[in-house]
Amino acid sequence: METTIATRDGNIDGYLAVPQPEVSGAPPWPGLVVVHDAGGVYDDVRAITDRFATAGYVSAAPNLYSRGGFVRCVRAVFSQLMAGSGRAHDDLDAARQHVAGHPDCTGKVGIVGFCMGGGFALLGATREFAASAPYYGEVPADTSILDGACPIVASFGARDKAPRMKGAAARLASALTEYDVPHDVKEYPAAGHSFANRIPVGPLNVLLKVAGMAYHHESSEDAWRRVLAFFSTHLA
Repeated sequence: METTIATRDGNIDGYLAVPQPEVSGAPPWPGLVVVHDAGGVYDDVRAITDRFATAGYVSAAPNLYSRGGFVRCVRAVFSQLMAGSGRAHDDLDAARQHVAGHPDCTGKVGIVGFCMGGGFALLGATREFAASAPYYGEVPADTSILDGACPIVASFGARDKAPRMKGAAARLASALTEYDVPHDVKEYPAAGHSFANRIPVGPLNVLLKVAGMAYHHESSEDAWRRVLAFFSTHLA
């Protein structure tokens, strides 16, 4: 269902999904903040949020584009991601507090994100979340920021053609090992960028496949199993 999240800079909108006791067992449940990709909170993001709720997590997907037009918001949010600070990061902290304060939540909250959201999820591992699951998120140039991060389960596609993603999985795994952060990092040989997202672009799907961006079912489902297993250990 649609929801409103209070931040220190006004309210933003988002999508909230709550587990059903007949499916997920009795509350309370751990929580999750689901961070959208550059496309915003569209149907696939809502479906992923619903799926996490079915798996037993009070899940919220905040709309980081709530303030202003789409183009302006995309530029602003990406700049805040690269800077490692700013209103988008604060909005995610507010979303974490929103989920933690839900009457059916245990108060323990993780973060999961895709593409742009994967970058936010990775940086969110240093911001009071209990576990983080970045999907094909950009790894910061200075990985020392991850020293002291919460446990991280990360997923990448070997066929990702973005130059900044080349070697990202290996670099992240090496850094997390160095900083003794519990982690599970995997690169999927048959997958490209956005392999866990069903992007609603119609005929443009062919062009996205050429660019190395396409849903890959087998890789997506394997990553889903890994993420749930990891979360069951670190968020339960």
